[in-house]
Amino acid sequence: MRNYRYALLPLALAAACAHADDSLSLTDALTNGKVTIDSRLRMENVSDDAITKDANALTWRNRVGYKTAPWFGFTLFAELEDVRALDESYNSTANGRTQYPTVADPEGSEWDQAGIAWEPTPGSQLVVGRQRINLDNQRFFGSVGWRQNDQTFDAAAFTQTLGKNTTARYYYLQDAHRVFGHANPNPLLAEYDIGGHLVNVAHVFGPATLTGYTYFVENEDLPLTSNRIIGARLAGTHALNEPWKLLYTAEYAQQANWRDGAHAIDADYVLFEIGAARGAYAGKFSQERLGGDGHYAFQTPFATLHAFNGWADKFSVIPVNGLIDNAVLVNGPAGKLQWAASYHQYSADHGGADYGTEWDASLSYAFKQRFTALAKIASYDADSFARDTDKFWLSLEYKY
Repeated sequence: MRNYRYALLPLALAAACAHADDSLSLTDALTNGKVTIDSRLRMENVSDDAITKDANALTWRNRVGYKTAPWFGFTLFAELEDVRALDESYNSTANGRTQYPTVADPEGSEWDQAGIAWEPTPGSQLVVGRQRINLDNQRFFGSVGWRQNDQTFDAAAFTQTLGKNTTARYYYLQDAHRVFGHANPNPLLAEYDIGGHLVNVAHVFGPATLTGYTYFVENEDLPLTSNRIIGARLAGTHALNEPWKLLYTAEYAQQANWRDGAHAIDADYVLFEIGAARGAYAGKFSQERLGGDGHYAFQTPFATLHAFNGWADKFSVIPVNGLIDNAVLVNGPAGKLQWAASYHQYSADHGGADYGTEWDASLSYAFKQRFTALAKIASYDADSFARDTDKFWLSLEYKY
């Protein structure tokens, strides 16, 4: 671990204290903060033709957090998380039950977040400590909120608003704390020792947002995977005849080796989406291409992977021949319920092999202001990649 971790913290403290006003009560700031509670009970069933037994996981995740009131622009924050398995008939990656399919929700307790935030002027913020990082649609960096244990980073994050419509973000990364838990017996599943520099600049013009980004990450535990990503994204809407509107997204990124990364790391990412919305109903066609050449394919290990390429999670690691995901996605309300459905056709970017197809659907219901119930299903039909897999979830979540 680098001994200059959080070197920015004492600098920020010193700058703020130089302008401190003794009349402000630190005690009031510490005691008049905000408590957050998040409790989620979830059942997950997995049937994978590659494994004889089905997985049945019943897990209960609880989080308690606290954020102080501001004191001369400073706030402290912390969040403790605990995951318990009520039915452990699954491979959590940490419990040794490899006769079952994987459900990546191991038991354990850990600090999800802990740090300090400083806002020296309106539109400026420095956050130092363990924190969630969610950039754009979380394709490259996200907190993986679907899993019971979030992915978090030890990082220094600086955000600056430039005028009314532009926001610039910079992150210096240290450790990546993965969803598999800090106590995982496999140290590479528990966390990565990384050094990273992330720059993301977004400009809003009308109903569209244009974002440019550069992400440089050195992985000291897996040095051959060290890489940099440079790209741009345009997403927005366009008014049609009332009440219709056009939805669109276009994105391109290029990935190459960095530092000790393997020379084979050289791949492109392309996303194109077009759709329409009418009130609360929406539908779109999406084509996502993660390039591959038979030796290496575009990888996004720090993404919220469950949100991409189907909920069956067959493409968390992209095959070396790459991936083309052609998908149709629809969503909307049904009374007090919210529903979503999608269909995916998967094929290789290099060679054109048909990987398989997938149907996904979900139904959710929010009630009593703080509760959400969810039923969700994913069905992957394999052709030339992996094996047929079906997944089913039921969950109940409370947030305060």
